[in-house]
Amino acid sequence: MKKFNFRKVLDGLTASSPGSGSSGGSNSGGGAGSGSTHPAGTAGILREEIQETLTSDYFQICKTVRHGFPYQPTTLAFDPVQKILAIGTRTGAIRILGRPGVDCYCQHESGAAVLQLQFLINEGALVSASSDNTLHLWNLRQKRPAILHSLKFNRERITYCHLPFQSKWLYVGTERGNTHIVNIESFILSGYVIMWNKAIELSTKTHPGPVVHLSDSPRDEGKLLIGYENGTVVFWDLKSKRAELRVYYDEAIHSIDWHHEGKQFMCSHSDGSLTLWNLKSPSRPFQTTVPHGKSQREGRKPESCKPILKVEYKTCRNSEPFIIFSGGLSYDKACRRPSLTIMHGKAITVLEMDHPIVEFLTLCETPYPNEFQEPYAVAVLLEKDLIVVDLTQSNFPIFENPYPMDIHESPVTCTAYFADCPPDLILVLYSIGVKHKKQGYSNKEWPISGGAWNLGTQTYPEIIITGHADGSIKFWDASAITLQMLYKLKTSKVFEKQKVGEGKQTCEIVEEDPYAIQMIYWCPESRIFCVSGVSAYVIIYKFSRHEITTEIVSLEVRLQYDIEDIITPEPETSPPFPDLSSQLPSRSLSGSTNTVASEGVTKDSIPCLNVKTRPVQMPPGYQAELVIQLVWVDGEPPQQITSLAVSSAYGIVAFGNCNGLAVVDFIQKTVLLSMGTIDLYRSSDIYQRQPRSPRKNKQFIAGLTELNDSPVPQELERCKSPTSDHVNGHCTSPTSQSCSSGKRLSSADVSKINRWGPGRPPFRKAQSAACMEISLPVTTEESRENSYNRSRSSSISSIDKDSKEAITALYFMESFARKNDSTISPCLFVGTSLGMVLIISLNLPSADEQRFTEPVMVLPSGTFLSLKGAVLTFSCMDRTGGLMQPPYEVWRDPNNIDENEKSWRRKLVMNCPSPSQEIGDHQYTIICSEKQAKVFSLPSQTCLYVHNITETSFILQADVVVMCNSACLACFCANGHIMIMSLPSLRPMLDVNYLPLTDMRIARTFCFTNEGQALYLVSPTEIQRLTYSQEMCDNLQDMLGDLFTPIETPEAQNRGFLKGLFGGSGQTFDREELFGEATAGKASRSLAQHIPGPGGIEGMKGAAGGVMGELTRARIALDERGQRLGELEEKTAGMMTSAEAFSKHAHELMLKYKDKKWYQF
Repeated sequence: MKKFNFRKVLDGLTASSPGSGSSGGSNSGGGAGSGSTHPAGTAGILREEIQETLTSDYFQICKTVRHGFPYQPTTLAFDPVQKILAIGTRTGAIRILGRPGVDCYCQHESGAAVLQLQFLINEGALVSASSDNTLHLWNLRQKRPAILHSLKFNRERITYCHLPFQSKWLYVGTERGNTHIVNIESFILSGYVIMWNKAIELSTKTHPGPVVHLSDSPRDEGKLLIGYENGTVVFWDLKSKRAELRVYYDEAIHSIDWHHEGKQFMCSHSDGSLTLWNLKSPSRPFQTTVPHGKSQREGRKPESCKPILKVEYKTCRNSEPFIIFSGGLSYDKACRRPSLTIMHGKAITVLEMDHPIVEFLTLCETPYPNEFQEPYAVAVLLEKDLIVVDLTQSNFPIFENPYPMDIHESPVTCTAYFADCPPDLILVLYSIGVKHKKQGYSNKEWPISGGAWNLGTQTYPEIIITGHADGSIKFWDASAITLQMLYKLKTSKVFEKQKVGEGKQTCEIVEEDPYAIQMIYWCPESRIFCVSGVSAYVIIYKFSRHEITTEIVSLEVRLQYDIEDIITPEPETSPPFPDLSSQLPSRSLSGSTNTVASEGVTKDSIPCLNVKTRPVQMPPGYQAELVIQLVWVDGEPPQQITSLAVSSAYGIVAFGNCNGLAVVDFIQKTVLLSMGTIDLYRSSDIYQRQPRSPRKNKQFIAGLTELNDSPVPQELERCKSPTSDHVNGHCTSPTSQSCSSGKRLSSADVSKINRWGPGRPPFRKAQSAACMEISLPVTTEESRENSYNRSRSSSISSIDKDSKEAITALYFMESFARKNDSTISPCLFVGTSLGMVLIISLNLPSADEQRFTEPVMVLPSGTFLSLKGAVLTFSCMDRTGGLMQPPYEVWRDPNNIDENEKSWRRKLVMNCPSPSQEIGDHQYTIICSEKQAKVFSLPSQTCLYVHNITETSFILQADVVVMCNSACLACFCANGHIMIMSLPSLRPMLDVNYLPLTDMRIARTFCFTNEGQALYLVSPTEIQRLTYSQEMCDNLQDMLGDLFTPIETPEAQNRGFLKGLFGGSGQTFDREELFGEATAGKASRSLAQHIPGPGGIEGMKGAAGGVMGELTRARIALDERGQRLGELEEKTAGMMTSAEAFSKHAHELMLKYKDKKWYQF
């Protein structure tokens, strides 16, 4: 704990010059090196001492849990005894799922795709085969699985693996057609090899292809069934090392499955056929069917269909067997969706899927392959979903999935994270959302129920909000490292559906997904919810438990600043402050009273979307209160919104973009302010931006965006966002989305050029450093996800660089609007892309009743503060160092008909600083930009501390969060560093190189919250949560679920005397004797390389439930037992000594009386 006395810090420092509240801090910040922290300026006499309780020991970065559907899945495995499921992916990840709360993520260091997974059934281990021809053995007896052994094949590619139940020998098939055998315990290759040329007949002239199937016979463990791609099946006798029989078919084989008696097996083929083979007559198939093929006349072969990629043949004791396969549809149904076919007796059921099928597994009651399988469910792994079908009911319903597998139902565009929110919110949201859940699920419990999970010590409620490309909003309960959807809101319902051929005005600013959510603002206390969309709109929602039918109120705002006003200023006619009356559009209950202009006519005052004009029925939950839309101005589309803030206490919403700022009263439904950024400075523009003529005789070519090579002033070069550099040939900045694009010049553009005059180019709108996105390589799968967010221009004119200044951050707070104010008042802090901070004064009616009728005055205060780089976030602290929360209104149901209207009064919580009669500063404002953080004292507006966070990179996300009841500043930098600084001194507490920025998804979704929590979208389908709290890292093992629980292996069924006598081989098969080194010899060292894994080290660090924890407990128990045995040995020795003494005395007594007669006693 370190104590900071501001009086001592400020002694001897030079006071800042009057009228420039940030100049002293700015100068001191400019001379500091990267990461420097030092006081600057003076704040007069500060009588308070702020104790900073946070130290570096409180912080540590650690990944906690990953939610969502595994990205790009490849394979599936299931343990029928432990009842846990494993999914492998193309990126080398493994997700292991059990009961709700049991969700584990593992990652191969190589990142190679996972080809196949095999559980060691009821052993707490998993074998993975990856595309780099390496086998890995994972230990699942610890909460974070680790690799125990690895075996890398050097010469051959792995194609298929099979591990018999209760066997320690793994069969491995390769692309060359060979079959190798690996000892699971030592992970060493056996010398026993089944070469492809020995398995097939000598007369065969062609290679059989890769091994596509391996399985031992349910009837005889000494027989191995080997399936080759070209249609050859070999039944190999392991003891005699020869092929007992061979099967040939003229179609390629995709999969094989046994009948449980071991007398028949079924193959699926590339022509959509299924063949059933009997071991007694291998010359031809016992039965051939094409389930989805049309039957031909005169006994012709049915027509070919699409390949059946996998088939499973499962028997039942009391009914017909199940034949389940994927694919096999007819080619004439090209538009048909992927399907899973279930054949049960004469009934054929086709289950159509929303996504392509990757793999499926039938879940059976018994792990023994030689018993009736009794299937009860089918787990189907799709490309973007996981479903489980109930086989016990005739209509085959699906189970309700308890995992959050639908995060990516529509691509995630933004996220918000709230920790330690009001505890009643989760129950309220769930009670509303549960009414809209889908029906028709199976009434049975989720069958993947393995593992164990406890709630742990973390009990505070957490909520995650995700915005999506289709305009939907999802609220998730994220408490105790789980994730469950609470409530879904569809923002697109306030707009009219666009008909085919319409929506051209929307396409001007976004290619697709016109309803995509761009920004989210939520006040949990007042339950006010606000979103901004990619089509330049803002929607304010209020929460209600009652259903209402009402019209949607909408406002249209002209927020377009014409650069021509700067080039040709007219001081005589342009007042220093715009007339607010001209900026107030009339209240409208419709989306737009204007119609789309005809071809060739300049569009003006047209919104991008049309709000519904008819009364709308709104169900309980969040109901639209007001829709605000930016409109086209003079043929130019509205620019996307770059900042958003709402105050429930003031009843005001503010938003800005690359052109300016708009402030709207959502209580009275009026526009309070709508002006360009430069107008906010009034006559005090510190940059003194003057018009500069572009180069003359510039040639314009259709389809190209103009360039201008005029130099940038030195002052602006120092202050502009560092992200105006070029990445991959594009102008970059992390602070907001793209706003304009280069496009072909239409007739309207030509007329505009003529209006501007010769040599004067049509300047692009919304071109500032803060409005460009980072252009990074994007894969094909992610192109649609990022399409709404693409930059529409690769170059900008330097005039726009100098003149355009985007609004990048907004913050409502009770503060001091002007320097040396004596009282606090409602304020709006405005941050820009050039690092400027403006304070706007809000004059609200004093009486609560007047708030609904009296106008609200919004005026710039003339106060300016400056930082390097675009401003990202604001926060305030009181004089004792406590974090001040913005004022809010206590929630009350706006549609509650039971309450008396006379008792309706707004309950406000202002969170004002404590009143004091002492002269001095009473509030500290924390401001963080892309480059640095500063702490200002108010009302003196003096910079107390400045910390230059980075010089070579820029900050993507910054938030002031609460940790252990103390405030700190958390930053995520584009170079991958996560940094934590104490407040108010800005001392670095943590700096870890965690995650380099690889795509815009991370920058767009990374967010911090209280209690040391953070998250980001790690893939298009998964959310990664992490913590920067040392306490949570220490307690994480207790919060994670156990993958392995001790379960007794079910006993095999008694086959009976006759079946044992006639049903198969009665002798046991000793694989150790056959595959061991003594008999088979050693394998060639060049064939495969054994690599010891880090499992032992990880296990020592694992939870008490892990293998090493169990060994430690066992060792302690042995020590205690040895101690007790030692004590017992000592007691035994003492008893032996006593016995010897007794024997000696008895012997002496015997000798004494030996010669005496009886009568002498």
